[in-house]
Amino acid sequence: MSDKLNDATPEPPLFTYVCDPAHLSAVKLDGSTLGFCDTSLPYSVRVEDLVDRLSVEEKVLLLGSTSPGVPRLGLPKYEWWNEALHGVSSVGGGSRFDAVVPGATSFPTVILSTASFNEDLWKRIGQVISNEARAMYNLGRAGLTFWSPVINVVRDPRWGRIQETPGEDPFVVGRYAANFVRGLQDVRGTEHVHDLNARPLKVSACCKHYAAYDVDNWKGIDRLHFDARVTEQDMVETFLKPFEMCVKEGDVSSIMCSYNRVNGIPTCADPKLLNQTVRGDWGLHGYLVSDCDSIEVMVNKHQFINDTNEDAVAQTLKAGLDLDCGDFYPKFTMSSIRQGKVSVEDVDKALRNLYMLMMRLGYFDGSPQFKNLGKKDICSASNIELAAEAARQGIVLLKNDNGTLPFNRDTITNLAVVGPHAKVTDVMIGNYAGDPCRYVTPVDGFSIYTKVQTQQGCEDVLCNNDKLIGAAVDAAKVADATVIMVGLNLKVEAESLDRLNLFLPGFQTQLINQVADAAKGPVVLIIMSAGGIDITFAKNNPKIKAIIWAGYPGQEGGQAIADVVFGTYNPGGRLPITWYEGSYVEKLPMTSMQLRPVDNLAYPGRTYKFYNGTTVYPFGYGLSYSQFTYTIQPLNPASLNIKLNKLQHCHDIDYKPGAQKPTCPSLKIEDGLACDAYYTINTHIQIKNTGTRDGDQVVIVYSKAPEGILGAPIKQVIGFKRVGIRAGHTAVLPFQFNACKALSIVDYQAHTVLPAGQHSIIVGDGVASFTYDVNFT
Repeated sequence: MSDKLNDATPEPPLFTYVCDPAHLSAVKLDGSTLGFCDTSLPYSVRVEDLVDRLSVEEKVLLLGSTSPGVPRLGLPKYEWWNEALHGVSSVGGGSRFDAVVPGATSFPTVILSTASFNEDLWKRIGQVISNEARAMYNLGRAGLTFWSPVINVVRDPRWGRIQETPGEDPFVVGRYAANFVRGLQDVRGTEHVHDLNARPLKVSACCKHYAAYDVDNWKGIDRLHFDARVTEQDMVETFLKPFEMCVKEGDVSSIMCSYNRVNGIPTCADPKLLNQTVRGDWGLHGYLVSDCDSIEVMVNKHQFINDTNEDAVAQTLKAGLDLDCGDFYPKFTMSSIRQGKVSVEDVDKALRNLYMLMMRLGYFDGSPQFKNLGKKDICSASNIELAAEAARQGIVLLKNDNGTLPFNRDTITNLAVVGPHAKVTDVMIGNYAGDPCRYVTPVDGFSIYTKVQTQQGCEDVLCNNDKLIGAAVDAAKVADATVIMVGLNLKVEAESLDRLNLFLPGFQTQLINQVADAAKGPVVLIIMSAGGIDITFAKNNPKIKAIIWAGYPGQEGGQAIADVVFGTYNPGGRLPITWYEGSYVEKLPMTSMQLRPVDNLAYPGRTYKFYNGTTVYPFGYGLSYSQFTYTIQPLNPASLNIKLNKLQHCHDIDYKPGAQKPTCPSLKIEDGLACDAYYTINTHIQIKNTGTRDGDQVVIVYSKAPEGILGAPIKQVIGFKRVGIRAGHTAVLPFQFNACKALSIVDYQAHTVLPAGQHSIIVGDGVASFTYDVNFT
């Protein structure tokens, strides 16, 4: 177990801020003459003073992600690109690790943290990451602007970046985004100040990649050329929803546009997506940034309307893009201005957005509440324990025949741990990671509980030959129990690398089968991956008694896995994505963007909301060492009778042939439907732990639209909670839903509508449910 906790390198002096008198004195400036340093003035006035002092040449140089600053005004150099997807990362030029800060806490990749279905955990992870980020900023090792989280919905199981995402449900993704962003950004006591444009920030978060981005490189089709052809219905319902929630509920301070085009237009040049939607409709308080080199991609890859470099700069600035991750703005904005293609006022708007944000971050005035954060706050024992807890909460138990797990450490005195992931380190932290505080490998974790013998079984995760399988088989023959550690890594699923199939690589399947066939004791299969894998063979193999999905569990992953296997922790995670059978990929190309089935092409639907075929494991699946029973009780009348006023009109929606359509099929939410307390659905869900072990239970609640509506989801998540319940005890969870939001669907015209008829409220996979009638008169 490698460990960086005891590094004793002394801290350097704390980093200062722009208007610090000592800093201004050092650069021979008098702060009393600088309006942008006058703290008695509103931020907006101070920013205007700063922008007015800049020459046009200085202004355009400040529009790139590597800002040269303005020495004559005391503005230092600044690197905007920092990452903090699941811990402060070394990706980008803004954060770095060295002898002063040798590592930061590396949490599980997002897909595994999401599997906890624990909103409080997501927020706490954000808070710890921002503490460490602020500490690193004080030590001169990080910036204040972090381009995280990734909140693209997982539309296709082949996508290489699934590890970075919160899964396939737009509502769950949006709730993850809002909580994680709040954890990163919120300064206690200022979460809901009156002027959100001036709300103080701990660090700045950025929700990305906007929008309809989930093809990286599939059969030669890459994100730098891809045009996502998306229906308006899918845009509103799926691709935009998490971003809307990130802005409205999370109050995120930045949105990053993506490389791809959407319906022919590069996202970074689309005024409807940027100015009209993000700023206008959603009310972003912050700035818009491009994915790195997106403007260059727009010119040289997409060749959008044959734009010159100057045309592209003008297009994106006018669309609302404030900052270029790259150097296109600094290189070509000046010539674009001279050619009359863009105005200086467009540049000034961008700079106002950028420096308003920096004011809010304390970049100009300092942040006294964070000034004492330093090395003691990075890789602390509590931070490391939260990383382990996040992994434990996310781990999903997929199979457990005859209660094979948890193992009893008194009877399992000799454990074989075999497979290419038995002793992994960096595999556990995935991509967009920094240097972790330490690694606890699976072998490290199991060795705490029992004697371990290990064999790799494959040379690496690709497992291109069977030369090492024999040694793994021999180990299993003599062990009291065997754990097989297999799965994927960044050689198989990664940014710029989509999968072609849903199977384990190389000879991994042969390794599993041969070890299971020869093993003396019970066999447990543990899979590290982000995307789902068709492991039907293992699911159906009676010699494989238990299966666990561990995602990429972060620096403490080995400890968390061992804690689950030996029962120190009772697993409660649920799959945030559908695990499809391998034949799924043969039924439709990855580039087909539609979520609903395309009957004339025989394309199946995507995600649990529209796919009605067989699965290996469905969305929301997960077992426990305990058993639970459910009772659901509606607390208010299970009906809603709305009397229409003169400004409300019945809206037609499509029904399947032969289905009974109500006289007034639906109302558009935007047509004056007051979604207030009168439209609230209250219910209590009672859960009893009938098992012999304390355990967590994830309660996922869905709504199902009335029968017969064409294109309606099979069901859709409207709420979820995680609760710990002691053995033999009962918990009562209150749920409250706004009927307009919980029961609405998006029709083919992209209207959000409340349908008339009998809706269903469903708990989990149908363990409890009740109906709710909506009528219009």
